[in-house]
Amino acid sequence: MNKSRTEATFLSPIVESRRWVEGVTFPSDRPLLNVSQAAPADPPPLGLRQALAEAALNQDDAHLYGAVLGREELRTALAVQMSEHYSATVSANQIGITSGCNQAFAATIAALCGEGDEVIIPVPWYFNHKMWLDLSDVTACPLQVGDDMLPSLETAKAMITPRTKAIVLVTPNNPTGVEYPEGLVQAFFDLARSKGLTLIVDETYRDFDSRSGAPHQLFQTEGWEQTLVHLYSFSKAYRLTGHRVGAIATSSARLYEMEKFLDTVTICPSQLGQIGATWGIHNLQDWLGGEREEILARKQAILDGFPTLEAKGWRLLGCGAYFAYVEHPFDLAAEEIAKQLVTEASILMLPGTMFMPTGDKTAERQFRIAFANVDAAGISELFGRLASFTPPNPS
Repeated sequence: MNKSRTEATFLSPIVESRRWVEGVTFPSDRPLLNVSQAAPADPPPLGLRQALAEAALNQDDAHLYGAVLGREELRTALAVQMSEHYSATVSANQIGITSGCNQAFAATIAALCGEGDEVIIPVPWYFNHKMWLDLSDVTACPLQVGDDMLPSLETAKAMITPRTKAIVLVTPNNPTGVEYPEGLVQAFFDLARSKGLTLIVDETYRDFDSRSGAPHQLFQTEGWEQTLVHLYSFSKAYRLTGHRVGAIATSSARLYEMEKFLDTVTICPSQLGQIGATWGIHNLQDWLGGEREEILARKQAILDGFPTLEAKGWRLLGCGAYFAYVEHPFDLAAEEIAKQLVTEASILMLPGTMFMPTGDKTAERQFRIAFANVDAAGISELFGRLASFTPPNPS
C-alpha cells in the first residue's frame, strides 16, 4: 500500500524537540536555555503593533479576501527596497507575497516541478525544504558541503540529470549560519542558466548578513528573472512570525503559475500581516539596523567565547545570522546527546541528524545553535554548561 504524502516525510524537528521538554522540571538555578528555533520570541515593536491595531479597527479591507499575490502597496514597497538594496531594478509585477517564506518555497516547487523531478539542495539542509520536497514527491538530491560549509559547484554540476529542475541555496545559511561568497552565488546562477535550470536563493536572513550592501549582483544580471527565484521573509525582519508574511521575486510568468497554488492553499496572505510588513518597510529601517547590530554582537560573542568549548574538543563549523553550527567531541550520536542535554544541562538544541539525510554519520557529530533569543550573557552561560557537560554512562 502506498504511503500518504505526510507519511512520506519526517516529523518537524521543532515539533519533535518540543516533546523532549514536555513534563521536564528545570532547576530554579538552571532554567531551560532554548537554542532550538530561529525565530524572534518578542512581539513586533510598539509602533508596528499600533499600526496593526489601527488597521484592524479602521480598515475594512484588512478583514476581507485580497489579491492572491498580495497587496499592491506591499509589492511596490518591497520592489523599491530590493532595488535599492541590490542596486538593481526590481518591479512590483516581479514580486509575490506569500503566507510566510515556507509557503514561498512550496509555491516555487509546485510551479517548477512534477512528481519524480529532482532538486539539488546542499546539506546540511533547512529541514522544511526537505519536508516539502518529500510531500511533493520531488527527489531532494543532497549536495554535500566542504569543511568550509560551502557547496561545491563542480559537484553540483556532476549531479545534474534530465530530471533536475532547480538548485537551492540558503544564504546566510540555515542551519550553518555561513554567508555564501558573492562569487559562489554568481557561479551557481551561471550554472543554472547554462543548464536551463532555476536557481532558488532563500535569503530569509538577509537583514542580518554581516556584509554591508548587496551580498550578490544577481538582480543586476540582464534577464535574472528567467533563472532566479528569490525568497524572503518578513518574520525575522519585523518579528511578524505569527502573521506569516513572506515574498517571492521572479518573473511574472512564473508568478502566474505560483498564483494557482497560492489561490488553492490560502487564497491570499494575511491582510493584517501585509499591512504590518508595509509599515515596517517605511518606518523600521533604523530599528532593523539596531536589530542587525545586536545579532552581529551575538555572533561575535560566539566567536569570542568558543575557545571555552574548543578546549573540551568541540569544533565551530560555521557561524552567522541566527546560527552557529558545531561538532561535539563525544562518542554518542548527537540526538542521544541532545536528549541528555535537556535533563542534565537544561539545554534544548537540535542535532545535526535533523538537517542531514538518514544515516549520514557526520550528522551524528553535529549540532545547530540558534542564538536569536540568547544574548551575550546567555551565550556565555550556554558555553559554560556545554563545557561542563559529560554524557552519563549508559545504564
